[in-house]
Amino acid sequence: MAEAYIVEAVRTAGGRKGGRLAGWHPADMAGEVLNALVERTGIDPAAIEDVIMGCVGQVGEQSLHIGRNAVLASKLPNSVPAVSIDRQCGSSQQAIQFAAQAVMSGTQDVVIAAGVESMTRVPMGTSAALPTKQGIGVGPWSKRIQEKFGVSSFSQFVGAETMAEKYGLSREVLDAFALQSHKRAAAATKAGAFRHEIVPLEVEVDGETMMHDADEGIRYDASLESIGAVKLLREGGRVSAANASQICDGASAALVVSERALKTFGLKPRARIHTLALTAGDPVIMLEEPIPATKKALERAGMKIGDIDLFEVNEAFASVPLAWLKGIGADPAKLNVNGGAIALGHPLGATGAKLMATLINALHARGKRWGLQTMCEGGGIANATIVEAV
Repeated sequence: MAEAYIVEAVRTAGGRKGGRLAGWHPADMAGEVLNALVERTGIDPAAIEDVIMGCVGQVGEQSLHIGRNAVLASKLPNSVPAVSIDRQCGSSQQAIQFAAQAVMSGTQDVVIAAGVESMTRVPMGTSAALPTKQGIGVGPWSKRIQEKFGVSSFSQFVGAETMAEKYGLSREVLDAFALQSHKRAAAATKAGAFRHEIVPLEVEVDGETMMHDADEGIRYDASLESIGAVKLLREGGRVSAANASQICDGASAALVVSERALKTFGLKPRARIHTLALTAGDPVIMLEEPIPATKKALERAGMKIGDIDLFEVNEAFASVPLAWLKGIGADPAKLNVNGGAIALGHPLGATGAKLMATLINALHARGKRWGLQTMCEGGGIANATIVEAV
């Protein structure tokens, strides 16, 4: 089977809800990361055979084919096709896996996997809320589904609390992990660890034009006291907004190519995609699935968890990576070494490729070889991807 390589992976710096990226239309924002891939790699844009764009809120400004609209907003020629996909929070990680599968199958040689989400301009849940407000339909979960699982809806917040309870994670433990995320992200930013992966965007702040090139959500003055003072999402619970991921605007993209394309276009890869895995399980607890997905990826690769040098496990809630550590028996020192979504933000459909950019750069910066990325997804699904830095 043919190999698939990542030549480059880039992302915007995260923007807070209503923050510096609020003025960017999501199609334009996604178009900028597509442009950056072409500029940085030197690939002939006419050679790009598809753009696979992950996006969760495909409504409003992200409706009517955000993938194609991103291409039209970019400098890519109109001849470049696109598709928009939704695997919830794992959308752009799935885009990478679809791109890799296309290359490995030999049917395509040059594919861009990308993601975008403006959570400011298209608030989370809008696609379900708008029809409901208009009296259209009964919502995404039919009576049959509700009766089958004994719930009226599937809630990530309930899942996060359930995870904390199941794995014995106190609020104090969750808060301590959140603080670590901010400290690691702050240290990485100050050290320039994200400089290579970030695509600066021009923004206007207080009437002045500047470049947005640093993640806006990092709290450099975070403390256990300030995190602990944030109200719990439910009385007697353990999860708060401070130990959960931040609402975020952002876009990301990765150029995935075959060995033939490397030679044809004189490209130098940064990573080889080694193993792809995908699993699904309990939609009620929802967020536990990265554990079996990781196990499946390791088994398929013939590897053990100790063989992996760095892990990126999306910090949707602190309970997710902490439960993953317990369930997998991984070394916490290798996990999210530059911080995660609690500090850097979680732009839903853009997070998968965003994490891949961070993982590949962290592997190269540390002279390490193997990386594993996984994330929980709505409906109780998870992707896991193992890459080798080259």
